[in-house]
Amino acid sequence: MTNPTQSKIGKPRVIILGAGPAGLAAAHTLTRSGQAEVTVIERAAQAGGNSASFTIEGVTCDYGSHRFHPAAEPEVLADVKELLGDDLLLRPRHGRIRLGGKWIHFPLKLTDALMRLPKPFALSLIGDMVLKPFRKKPTGAETFSTVLYNGLGPTISNHFYFPYVRKLWGLEPEKLAVTLAERRVGSGSVGKIVMKMLRLMPGLRSETGGRFFYPRKGFGQISAAMQESARSNGAEFLFNTEITKITRDGTRITGVTIRDGDSEKQLTGDLILSTIPLTGLTRLIDQPPAKVVEAARAIRFRGMILLYLVLETDQFTEFDAHYFPEASIPISRMSEPKNYSASSEPKGITVLCAELPCDPGEKWWDMSDEELGREFTGWLGQLNLPVTVPVRRCETRRLSHAYPVYDIEFQSRVDVVDEWLLGLDGLLVFGRQGLFAHDNTHHAFAMAYGAADCIDAKGQVDRDKWRRYREVFATHIVED
Repeated sequence: MTNPTQSKIGKPRVIILGAGPAGLAAAHTLTRSGQAEVTVIERAAQAGGNSASFTIEGVTCDYGSHRFHPAAEPEVLADVKELLGDDLLLRPRHGRIRLGGKWIHFPLKLTDALMRLPKPFALSLIGDMVLKPFRKKPTGAETFSTVLYNGLGPTISNHFYFPYVRKLWGLEPEKLAVTLAERRVGSGSVGKIVMKMLRLMPGLRSETGGRFFYPRKGFGQISAAMQESARSNGAEFLFNTEITKITRDGTRITGVTIRDGDSEKQLTGDLILSTIPLTGLTRLIDQPPAKVVEAARAIRFRGMILLYLVLETDQFTEFDAHYFPEASIPISRMSEPKNYSASSEPKGITVLCAELPCDPGEKWWDMSDEELGREFTGWLGQLNLPVTVPVRRCETRRLSHAYPVYDIEFQSRVDVVDEWLLGLDGLLVFGRQGLFAHDNTHHAFAMAYGAADCIDAKGQVDRDKWRRYREVFATHIVED
């Protein structure tokens, strides 16, 4: 693309599609360094995407359970610390998970696990570890199911991971790709899980072991700080703006058409950075090849409904998060936002946020907030967490693109789309949605910083350097 003002200002013009974490981080780093003139286009009314925060009855809430992990790349962590200062709190993780019908601290603690795990469950785990060298490996192609069964054994696979992934992705474990195990399961054996628990014991734990960073004003404070940094350094943000078309001339992107209200206009620049879902991006570009269209249509994202139950009490439990692998309970996780930042305000009100994996068209998706609130309280009763205080109301948020679905065929389909997008001049795609990556927010920031590092003074992309960054991105492991 061309920018008629480039010769006057001496820097390239970059157009960023999407103001989620990756888009904000790109705008922040490109404008802070003075590397480019930036315009960010966002369909929603505010920045942050699913990493934004909002208030319900005075309680600051996130889109589900969000933490900023100490495992973040040093550059990313240092930057977030600088942006938030004393508002970035280091908090102890204090959750619990249901295993064998018992509540166990999560992350797992050795003494707690020894005391609370049902004896048959614990003995089965030990048996899996001892018998692993003699266990017969499944034959045939590797899947998520075979990798976990080989590494962790049948007990933890059948009682935790398999029912949990059925909820999260709506597919049987054998229908999911090996990549999901590589991205989601950091401890590939019972022995590694035990070693991880040992490292959390007093005397062996690092300063950040068993802890996480969390902003005083909600997780969205990170996004807000990056937006303010970018804006103060000259970035332009276009909210409530829909992208209607991306034009191209052969393999060169030539412009972006946007609609604001009833009017349409075309933007031109030197480079587009896209963080929107790669499926939507493909539909926006002029006349993609038939095989690319077919592959994009087959790529799936998993939806989710977030249920916010407003209770008239200071605190429901002392725990920040609860995890529910049982198949009988449709929700996968519940968080209590006030416990993340140790906030005592407002008095007399707390909110519980439940994550209900669900796609548009499923029965939960079309239920009213009131109906879902009744279901939520019923599930808590089944878990021996009865709601005995007044319920003020329930409200929901529906996410159509919560998780990428790593089914058996996903990689070949993504490769077709990705290869075509990589071949278009004037376009660089990254971020969780853009690279179909089941990553944490700090990974999205790292992608943005990597993208910025590949852009030269003319807005051209060093493709070899970007390929090396992509190889690093492929090693990211999700922190729970």
